[in-house]
Amino acid sequence: MFDLLLKGGRVIDPAQNIDAVMDVAFAGGKVAALGTELGEAAQTRDVSGKMVVPGLIDLHTHVYWGGTSLGVDPDDYARFSGCTTLIDAGSAGPGNIHGFRKHVIERSDVRILPFLNIAFPGIFALHWDVSFGEASDMRLLNSRVALAVAKEHADLIVGMKVRVGGGTSNALGIVPMQMALEVADAMGLPLMGHLDAPPPPRGEVMRLLRKGDILTHCFRPWPNSPAASDGGVEQDVLEARARGVIFDIGHGAGSFGYKTAMQMLKNGFMPDVISSDVHLTSIGGPAFNMLVTMSKFVKMDMPLAEVIRASTINAATAVRLTDRGSLQPGMLGDATVLEMEQGHFVFHDVMKETIESDEQLACRGIVLNGSWWHG
Repeated sequence: MFDLLLKGGRVIDPAQNIDAVMDVAFAGGKVAALGTELGEAAQTRDVSGKMVVPGLIDLHTHVYWGGTSLGVDPDDYARFSGCTTLIDAGSAGPGNIHGFRKHVIERSDVRILPFLNIAFPGIFALHWDVSFGEASDMRLLNSRVALAVAKEHADLIVGMKVRVGGGTSNALGIVPMQMALEVADAMGLPLMGHLDAPPPPRGEVMRLLRKGDILTHCFRPWPNSPAASDGGVEQDVLEARARGVIFDIGHGAGSFGYKTAMQMLKNGFMPDVISSDVHLTSIGGPAFNMLVTMSKFVKMDMPLAEVIRASTINAATAVRLTDRGSLQPGMLGDATVLEMEQGHFVFHDVMKETIESDEQLACRGIVLNGSWWHG
């Protein structure tokens, strides 16, 4: 007998090229079977008329709630955004990853895996009224300490994070990124690089990114936008994709623009990963959450299956997780039940430009560890 059976939903699992009405069974905390007439279960949920997808993975969140000024409550956020795994994008650094682990990660229901910030205190001062770039002072950067702490938490950390740009590394420019890359290389882990307004210029950052590294805020508005002035895509961006750099949306409060996104999509340049960059100043808009961010791409005519791919298996692959991102039997028993809610919705980007839609993805249930968690 199965522990849980989801019956009659439209299963969309891009990792297996599945888009069909079928049942999904869970047992022992894992996906047990897909198909019809699967048998009995201790609990059965009728999800007819709804979509069942692998548990959504938000690759860019900030959920060190209570330990950093920008953190949001992970379980609360996961419940209304339909996520089963939250990747924290460098909220904590070597000086406070221990607290993040003990007080938030280990106490949360939702799965949380962090990038380690190269800066000792992590992102310690991001607020509506206070902002200090953690990578702007060499006194906060120490590669040896970062490497030692990364090794100590090697079972948890999925990569290194650095924020560079005029608002984050300031006069240090590209130096913090070079340091973070050195640690990432020593650990055999990917780097997630944040780029805001120059300096440094986009091209300088793009040249350093290796195969498997992640450029977040990849559809940011001008300046440092990937969209070329001639209507195409900047050459250094095309070269980075060709060598295997991963492009992640990381919407946030200042890092996603419709003009950039539409030009990139028009050129056939889809993001590899869709993520929210949810934090204190973006959860109330314009990003809101993972589902709103995904819905914006549906409205911009990115195929639904590709939107789901960018929010499940592609996100898992970006941080080298092989146990989630699909409903293949044997995978972690995580799933998200979605419905395309009808109505009138106004979606904002960070430049206060809007698009309107008559539909938006909504969470109708979450399966976590093979059990019905919320919905």
